[in-house]
Amino acid sequence: CDLNCLLSVSAYSLFFYAKPSYLVDKNLESVVKFIVRKFPAIETRNNNQQLTQLQKEKSEILKNLSLYYFTFVDVMEFKDNVSELLNTIDACQVFFDVTVNFDLTKNYLDLVVTYTTLMMLLSRIEERKAIIGLYNYAHEMTHGASDREYPRLGQMIVDYENPLKKMMEEFVPHGKSLSDALISLQMVYPRRNLSADQWRNAQLLSLISAPSTMLNPAQSDTMPCEYLSLDCMEKWIVFGFVLCHAVLNTDPAALSLWKLALQSSTCLCLFRDEVFHIHKACEDLFVNIRGYNKRLNDIKECKEQALSGTMHRERRKFLRSALKELATVLSDQPGLLGPKALFVFMALSFARDEIIWLLRHADNIQKKSTDDFIDKHVAELIFYMEELRAHIRKYGPVMQRYYVQYLSGFDAVILNELVQNLSVCPEDESIIMSSFVNTMTSLSVKQVEDGDMFDFRGMRLDWFRLQAYTSVSKASLGIADHRELGKMMNTIIFHTKMVDSLVEMLVETSDISIFCFYSRAFEKMFQQCLELPSQSRHSISFPLLCTHFMSCTHELCPEEVRPRNQCLSLCNMFLDEMAKQALDFISLQLLPKHCAKTISQAVNKKSKKLTGKKGEPEREKPGVESMRKNRLLVTNLDKLHTALSELCFSINYVPNMVVWEHTFTPREYLTSHLEIRFTKSIVGMTMYNQATQEIAKPSELLTSVRSYMTVLQSIENYVQIDITRVFNNVLLQQTQHLDSHGEPTITSLYTNWYLETLLRQVSNGHIAYFPAMKAFVNLPTENELTFNAEEYSDISEMRSLSELLGPYGMKFLSESLMWHISSQVAELKKLVVDNVEVLNQMRTSFDKPEQMAALFKKLSCTVLKRMTIIGVILSFRSLAQEALRDVSPVTTRILANTVAMNVYELSSAAGLPCEIDPALVVALSSQKSENISPEEEYKIACLLMVFVAVSMPTLASNVMSQYSPAIEGHCNNIHCLAKAVNQIAAALFTIHKGSIEDRLKEFLLASSSLLKIGQETDKMTTRNRESVYLLLDMIVQESPFLTMDLLESCFPYVLLRNAYHAVYKQSISSSA
Repeated sequence: CDLNCLLSVSAYSLFFYAKPSYLVDKNLESVVKFIVRKFPAIETRNNNQQLTQLQKEKSEILKNLSLYYFTFVDVMEFKDNVSELLNTIDACQVFFDVTVNFDLTKNYLDLVVTYTTLMMLLSRIEERKAIIGLYNYAHEMTHGASDREYPRLGQMIVDYENPLKKMMEEFVPHGKSLSDALISLQMVYPRRNLSADQWRNAQLLSLISAPSTMLNPAQSDTMPCEYLSLDCMEKWIVFGFVLCHAVLNTDPAALSLWKLALQSSTCLCLFRDEVFHIHKACEDLFVNIRGYNKRLNDIKECKEQALSGTMHRERRKFLRSALKELATVLSDQPGLLGPKALFVFMALSFARDEIIWLLRHADNIQKKSTDDFIDKHVAELIFYMEELRAHIRKYGPVMQRYYVQYLSGFDAVILNELVQNLSVCPEDESIIMSSFVNTMTSLSVKQVEDGDMFDFRGMRLDWFRLQAYTSVSKASLGIADHRELGKMMNTIIFHTKMVDSLVEMLVETSDISIFCFYSRAFEKMFQQCLELPSQSRHSISFPLLCTHFMSCTHELCPEEVRPRNQCLSLCNMFLDEMAKQALDFISLQLLPKHCAKTISQAVNKKSKKLTGKKGEPEREKPGVESMRKNRLLVTNLDKLHTALSELCFSINYVPNMVVWEHTFTPREYLTSHLEIRFTKSIVGMTMYNQATQEIAKPSELLTSVRSYMTVLQSIENYVQIDITRVFNNVLLQQTQHLDSHGEPTITSLYTNWYLETLLRQVSNGHIAYFPAMKAFVNLPTENELTFNAEEYSDISEMRSLSELLGPYGMKFLSESLMWHISSQVAELKKLVVDNVEVLNQMRTSFDKPEQMAALFKKLSCTVLKRMTIIGVILSFRSLAQEALRDVSPVTTRILANTVAMNVYELSSAAGLPCEIDPALVVALSSQKSENISPEEEYKIACLLMVFVAVSMPTLASNVMSQYSPAIEGHCNNIHCLAKAVNQIAAALFTIHKGSIEDRLKEFLLASSSLLKIGQETDKMTTRNRESVYLLLDMIVQESPFLTMDLLESCFPYVLLRNAYHAVYKQSISSSA
């Protein structure tokens, strides 16, 4: 705990975070240098000038440096306690043997290594003298005396400038106990540190090498040593034999262990990413000791072997296949987790050791030219580790059931026999061992079935106490004389952990949270994994590895948030990158537009036109990737398909993972990126160019979108995601003006294009609406347009547009059209206001032709142009509504029909025609002026209709006003006036609550002024008289409020009949 407290709060902060502000304060720089130079001496009287600034800030220094200072004090107290404990152990002549009293020996060696590590890390804190000295000076200035711990603390800092050299002197009296404990590893460490070939020959970790013994429980006399960390043992050996180095010259077993450890690694982990370079440190220590030339030569020889990572590379290669076999067998037969649990934990421990070795050496090794420290297949090894961990978590009850029966039915019996056969058994020891037997005998399978919680921590602690009692030299019952008892108890302790401590066992044998502190190497391994197609299926192991990071902090330091934040950031980055990579493999080469070049080549070949360049490679035809003469031939598409399926397997491997109380769902990352990619692709496929105002035809975009959706649907074959949800989210956003990221959608792009490009060209006279074709068509002009209006506005294109935009998008298009109409109506009202007096007079003079003619000359006749623009917009909207009605589901139309009489807006949204356009009513309602009374507004609306009616005779003089039977309209779009008059009248008089029918009757009366055209003698004025007459018939045909009887009362039908006859006759003669 002291170690973790020091490192997490003090040393770690100094290594990785900003230094305390006082150490970098310019005002205190000279003070700090003075304190460090004089350390540990204190001189406050003769240096008042230098310490003046310190006097000002003494209270703040005491407050802010107290945590650092007292952490160093904790280290000193820890050192005192360790020294006392080591002296007690020597005095009691404790027996240590890792194969017998495992827990006692392990904790003793851990204590020595922890103490050594702590003092070495203490010496690496460069600011230790400055912090301690600065705090003590501030304490003396405040309290008039130094801190009571300062003299001893200062002396400890000075003594441990070279910690290993000092500790070598300290451990001379402890050499016997330490060397005995270390030499007991000769039965364990060499067996763990074998080559891959030796493992392979022994068929290590294989469950199927001997099928007849597959159900036999895995047994060993040194059960806890089998999964003991190799890294841990190497620390014991290296640090232990450095401290009691004299035994290296006297004991061949010790020398053999030490050399084997030096050959295995070049550096050891002190804490997190702080390492200890073994060979350099040992050379520096032994070079000044007489008679150690042989040891120096041994170090140099071992260093050469350690720098070659061949042995570890081969081990990792073996472990990949061994763990894969083990995971495959256990996934098929999880019941084997019971008898073969030891194999699983051995496999996890072996793999963990090799991965950590690779990580540590790849980041710290000086010899970078070899590939032995770069392993692109490490993800596979981590993946199989995670698979084994998942099996243990999933089938924990299976293992509990097995070992509960094992403990009660076998272990209890054997232990009872051993206890009965003891020649001497003191009362205390007898009570403890009897409690062991009773605890195991009372176990039953029913407890597992009932879900009872097991807790054997008390039993394990009692065994630890018993080891301490029986390992001292004067013990009545010496465990050194009863080794079988110790080995049996070690086995029993392992079996109890299989019942109540599976999670702790997983942490002990397979925790690789150290990756948190090697983030660069971690990210590099991840990128290498993605770059290698055969390893991409194992890429999920990196996010899963982030779940280990929760064990890299200490419960005494909850304020340490750096690992937490880094862990969450890394996990998010890994999953995000995996999702991006998966989408990069999607190929869209089957879109219809990609066949254009192939068709062009075929046409040119038939016409014998050679347009291609010489030497140009022949373009592959669609489907060629499926034609195979040899199955071994792998195409580029095959590689992409394989890579996609492998990466999708990885994303689909786990439904979710919990990291620091945050739940990550890999599939959601893919879904999110699919939505982003689909959104960008849809907008990109519009091919909208703002400079040239070019855009893809709606039908082409719809085909492209459908093809894209077909490709994306294939992902469901590999990942359990709801692709329909992706489509719904993206396509629904595309029906709005902006998407969730604030970017323009196809709705806004097409709305802007139709309004600003197509309809604007209609207003300019370059395009006309042809009712017979239900489309807008280009007119022959000097400056030809860059697009064909018919290709964007015919019924098939409008249906495609309706499918793409949907009811919401078409509603937005409709609202945009209505906004333009409302702006035109506002201008028309201004014209009415400017001519209000003349129009009032004309309204009362319909039966006075001469007076009407005189008054008409006083009007400004631009009203028809604006009404024609309104009619064009309404005609386009009518096309859009009809297309929407055609593509809307039948159920939607039925629902709209049932409520159409009451809810016009719902009907309009479904594309159904309405007598009164709700969207137009809403748009014109917003124009009500606060300065004009409702009566005045109503009067202006009435006069507007009169203004339009009396202006219609002027259309006859326009050469473009000729009616064409072929298109059922006029080339200058005046036939659109019929729709404009009816819809504007219906909307305005609905708003002002007037009679629509009466006002349209008045319009017809005012339109009777067309009769005066027949009396005109000027041919230029009457050139298209008959074509203009037909407008009245169109207005009546378009209106749900007018009838032919009403028209007959104002305008003789015989004139209409003659007009139709004339225009059709003229059309035939023109075509002839």
